[in-house]
Amino acid sequence: MPTSRPVGLAFLRKNHRASAQQPAPTSFSVSLGQHLAFTLASAAVLMALYSLLRLALLIYNSEQIGTASATTIAEAFLNGLRFDLRLVVYVCAPLLLAVASRRAMRARALLRTWLTLFASLTLFLGVLELDFYREFHQRLNGLVFQYVKEDPQTVLSMLWYGFPVLRYLSAWLLATVLLGWAFGRLDRLTRSPAAAGQEAIGSLWPVRAVALSLCLALAVLSARGTLRQGPPLRWGDAFTTDSMFANRLGLNGSLTLMDAARSQFSDQRDNIWKATLASGEARQTVRQMLLTDSDRLVDEGSAAVRRDYSPPQESTLPIRNVVVILMESFAGHYVGALGAPGGITPSFDRLAQEGLLFTRFFSNGTHTHQGMFATMACFPNLPGFEYLMQTPEGGHRFSGLPQLLGARGYDSLYVYNGDFAWDNQSGFFGSQGMRNFIGRHDFVDPVFSDPTWGVSDQDMFDRAAEELERRSAGGKPFYALLQTLSNHTPYALPEQLPVAPVTGFGEQDEHLTAMRYADWALGRFFDKARQSPYFKNTLFVMVGDHGFGSKEQLTEMDLLRFNVPLLLIAPGLQEKFGARRDIVGTQVDIVPTVMGRLGGEVRHQCWGRDLLAQPADSPGFGVIKPSGGDQTVALISGDRVLVQPRDRPAKLYHYRLGSDPASTPLAGAPDAALLKRELNAFLQTATSSLLENTAGVADGKSQPAR
Repeated sequence: MPTSRPVGLAFLRKNHRASAQQPAPTSFSVSLGQHLAFTLASAAVLMALYSLLRLALLIYNSEQIGTASATTIAEAFLNGLRFDLRLVVYVCAPLLLAVASRRAMRARALLRTWLTLFASLTLFLGVLELDFYREFHQRLNGLVFQYVKEDPQTVLSMLWYGFPVLRYLSAWLLATVLLGWAFGRLDRLTRSPAAAGQEAIGSLWPVRAVALSLCLALAVLSARGTLRQGPPLRWGDAFTTDSMFANRLGLNGSLTLMDAARSQFSDQRDNIWKATLASGEARQTVRQMLLTDSDRLVDEGSAAVRRDYSPPQESTLPIRNVVVILMESFAGHYVGALGAPGGITPSFDRLAQEGLLFTRFFSNGTHTHQGMFATMACFPNLPGFEYLMQTPEGGHRFSGLPQLLGARGYDSLYVYNGDFAWDNQSGFFGSQGMRNFIGRHDFVDPVFSDPTWGVSDQDMFDRAAEELERRSAGGKPFYALLQTLSNHTPYALPEQLPVAPVTGFGEQDEHLTAMRYADWALGRFFDKARQSPYFKNTLFVMVGDHGFGSKEQLTEMDLLRFNVPLLLIAPGLQEKFGARRDIVGTQVDIVPTVMGRLGGEVRHQCWGRDLLAQPADSPGFGVIKPSGGDQTVALISGDRVLVQPRDRPAKLYHYRLGSDPASTPLAGAPDAALLKRELNAFLQTATSSLLENTAGVADGKSQPAR
């Protein structure tokens, strides 16, 4: 038997001609050269597959290209080859290890099956990522596991009604068949009929041992993705351009999902924020950030920022009740009162004329989950605790509205379109002190009920108006949380819309139509509320739970996904505080701002401040973080934002919101180091307070058992 020849196209063609001229053998042999040819050719198929998936992601999300040049996009594809090669090494590892055994090299059926299944899985993830990126502006991450952990029926319903599932599945199955055929074709091109009694040099163990050593060395180098000393290829190595879309395009979604899985299921919780400052220094820095002249620290030896707050009498309002309205995906970038064109939110825009609108307000996260606990429990979204309501730490008693107003004898109400089992809402808010819940199963003959999420915003607001009217007649003060849901894929909208569909915004038309409908339902609720006696002594708080994607992407943090409106309406509010405030705030500032209007001393440990008790020249601040496994964090102060990615240097930007959003890097700013220290101190201190169960009004050990 001849020795194995150099692998190349001529060899493949010759082998193919020989196999075509004779009947298929009942047995076959595979030389070392043929096996390596099969491995290299299979790797080439996989590399082509992942480049095509990257191209599909580019085309499908082409509105994100913005001002990125062709050269920038090409650089993203070149960066992507390094990440794709790492994944291909993982896939081809069994083929490389098979060099150690002649029998393993002949196990072609098993190797083809492995290649086809793995390629099919990563292809499925690539198809999934097309809409995932459009929605979240991130490659696949921990959000995938979060949705999988939730109610499977709801998740499947959302996918079925929100996306062309059958079309995607058909394309995936067809592509899987083609991949299986391609690997089978390569198999036939790289094998020979068995020839008894002859021994190839390549079949000898010493030769295979040398070949195996060389293959493993090459595989390790390829998987590292870099020739530098120190750490191997990291996600930050894809961030080589000024275009955030191009940078993320260079990543590989299967690898980012694998990294998220490693972090998600790690017993070490490696994604928790690591302390970089001495604990005393961090606490003192946070106290300087949060405390005012009206605050008095208590339990300062055991609690970071627990304090007694006595708002000045002149800053209080003659109000009795509090109604918080958490608007699903109510992106500030599309709100007319904040400068957006298109007439998407006419009802909110009218309401803004009679209330106080905050123009630089941000959500603490990019998921409703984070919006809920930040708004109502005044605790921030922290790395490692993005889904706080579902972790053991979510059982701690925070000093939010349920705790603070419950202690004052307030009645409670939570009205929601959907199921309170989602995101563990009933468990979390019940443990915090909220008692009355009205969800999707409590509505009778709704105008519209979506099979995925529940009833429409119109139904939710109508029921809320009835319940608030009933409670106002009961004599007790009340607080309520009204949460909308229609502005969420697959959009719970009646067949006969009461508003004109939005056009002219491309891929966002359907989403913005849902936003316009939610806005209409909000206006309708206020028309009813004005007719009720409780309206004249109630503080209404309207805030978005988070924003959503747009063509523009401000910094690595994508600020427009966090920018939401905050609007307060109450008797005497506008006369006392004006119609607009530019101070930076986030959802953790809502509880102290509400308590400041009610008056009276209150003990709390909110990780925000009363926005209406700050000096006139205060820029304000807010700490934000996206949901999922992305460990990037940021500190916003005035018109600047310090973005701190994990394992990469922080960057300071000047940003502009409104109808013409933009961001500009600021190099060499003298206070950049101070902002970074404040960001680190805030995250470090809040994390330790959560882990030590000292983040509420009292230490965990002294809280009443439930």
